[in-house]
Amino acid sequence: MDTFALVVVIGVALFFTYTNGFHDSANAIATSVSTRALTPRAALVMAAVMNLIGAFAGGGVAQTVSRGIIETPTGKQGVIILFAALIGAIVWNLTTWYFGLPSSSSHALFGGMVGAALAGASGVIWSGVLEKIVIPMIVSPVVGLVVGYLVMVAVMWIFRHSNPHKAKRGFRIAQTVSAAAMALGHGLQDAQKTMGIVVMALAIGDVQQGDGIPIWVKFACASMLSLGTYAGGWRIMRTLGRKIIELDPPQGFAAEATASSILYVTSYVFKAPISTTHVITSAIMGVGATKRVNAVRWGVAKNIVMGWFITMPAAGCVAAVVYWITHLIFG
Repeated sequence: MDTFALVVVIGVALFFTYTNGFHDSANAIATSVSTRALTPRAALVMAAVMNLIGAFAGGGVAQTVSRGIIETPTGKQGVIILFAALIGAIVWNLTTWYFGLPSSSSHALFGGMVGAALAGASGVIWSGVLEKIVIPMIVSPVVGLVVGYLVMVAVMWIFRHSNPHKAKRGFRIAQTVSAAAMALGHGLQDAQKTMGIVVMALAIGDVQQGDGIPIWVKFACASMLSLGTYAGGWRIMRTLGRKIIELDPPQGFAAEATASSILYVTSYVFKAPISTTHVITSAIMGVGATKRVNAVRWGVAKNIVMGWFITMPAAGCVAAVVYWITHLIFG
């Protein structure tokens, strides 16, 4: 494979990781910022550092992405497929960021991969798509909603006799820890997804055999995710932090503790690349519902959920169009 083409694909993959960082930075810190547990800049610095650490904390998700969703394409066609998949995901990330919609960068990437593979007549591993993407996409928000509700109920029961003002101060401190845990989980999940793409590109270019992740790939993907996170995604942060429900520190802690726990379990136990956006958003909804059901702005929540369902087909369609155009020019 042409070295220049390989460099271009890896460069586009790293740019996708950067957009993933600023698109999804809200996942880790929106609740902490909205409850004033952390200042926005301090929260972003903390999230960027924890993203970097989280990216080095595992490899199961990267292996799932590199070999469990589409069959590894070969030659020039493979390069075009990966390029189109990444462009489809980037376009969707930028579109949803502009409108402040907390959609999933992960599912934009997966949709792009499937759309580009279908356009290029390459094999899609449908069992992997079903087991590792579709089922977790449906189950993880439900788990986040239910567990978030139960965790918040437990918090209210445990601290039912506490002084409310003292309890809130304590939870502001606790949110520093839970936000860091959420940012670590974000790095553990999202940086590895791009690592999987880069490993596929290296395999197509005969640069390496197998699905091991070179240290430079880990560092490059982790660094770009951290830089993107530090850039911040203020539009989406406002949606998560204030538009779904006005959070207080105990609720913010419960939502972050719930979401980060789910990210760790799915990363290490199931090696499933789930959406950090889906998990934290549903956890916020579950936590908010303990106050009263209509405390959650379900109209906003409905628009967010609708965005979740159209992310994969939308990114897939963009990727397919990009594939056809690129193949027409360079094929």
